[in-house]
Amino acid sequence: MTFILSFIVAFGVAAILGQVLIPLLRRLKAGQAIKEDGPTWHMAKQGTPTMGGVMFILAMGVAILAAGWEEIQRGNWNHVYVFLFALVFGIIGMVDDLQKLRHHANEGLTASQKFLLQLAAAIAFTVLMRGQGYLTANLFIPFFNVIIPLPWVVYMVFAAFVMVGTVNAVNLTDGVDGLATGVTIPVALFYMAVSAWFGRNDLAILAAALVGGLAAFLIYNFHPAKVFMGDTGSLFLGGMVCGMAFALDIPLVIPIIGLVYVAEVLSDIIQVAYFKKTHGKRFFRMAPLHHHLEMGGWSETKLFCVFSGLTLVLCCLAFLGVMDRYPV
Repeated sequence: MTFILSFIVAFGVAAILGQVLIPLLRRLKAGQAIKEDGPTWHMAKQGTPTMGGVMFILAMGVAILAAGWEEIQRGNWNHVYVFLFALVFGIIGMVDDLQKLRHHANEGLTASQKFLLQLAAAIAFTVLMRGQGYLTANLFIPFFNVIIPLPWVVYMVFAAFVMVGTVNAVNLTDGVDGLATGVTIPVALFYMAVSAWFGRNDLAILAAALVGGLAAFLIYNFHPAKVFMGDTGSLFLGGMVCGMAFALDIPLVIPIIGLVYVAEVLSDIIQVAYFKKTHGKRFFRMAPLHHHLEMGGWSETKLFCVFSGLTLVLCCLAFLGVMDRYPV
């Protein structure tokens, strides 16, 4: 039951860090710049401290060392590799956040810079996990309990596409108070349950640390948010969401448990494509999807509850679809 210890440590450390980090970020004037083309009422959030993702990232690091030390001593580094993979994305996000703060704008690294860095991280992680024997090129189909063997090169391309896409979809979901946090908590609970079901104690510890860190962060991030996670946090969460799926060898579960992430990124793609096709017309009131619903009268609290609740239901459904992946 070391995953319970992991949850407790991550929650406690993150909760305490919030009391220190938020005042520090205010003193450093690390305030979020709000996009002018977003909902007008979001301008009231201007100056809210950002880069709060550091809070749950550090807390998770402490938790997986405290609760997962025995696993490391046994030579099982799987959970550490996934954490470090997500941390690389968090560092990319931090560089982006610092660039934004430096230039006092909502744009940091260029899209091509972020893409290349994320692609390199995805390829390196896939090669590492394959080399350590934690990953196969067999694609498991949820619910059908069917495995499709793929050539390693094909699987590499697939993995890189899914990882980069997932990371950016989670990043896009972080648009209103608590939304990315609330949606990712059920996803982390799903990974914790699946890991425990498969007897993967190392990954259960990691997922429990994520649940604990996010639960504590939500204290400060729920509407009205006292701090934002920034790209530091959202890219890290994207890395955790896809990293855990690949570590468990069930990557096709991502569109199910991450339907909200998928809907967010698809709404953005549709909006841009439709805008170009019709020379200026909009398919949605505003993209991504959460802004469209906001413009339709949904409050940030309603968005949080509906999206998080929907994700929880989908995660329960997904558990039934993957529970027979390995013999128990």
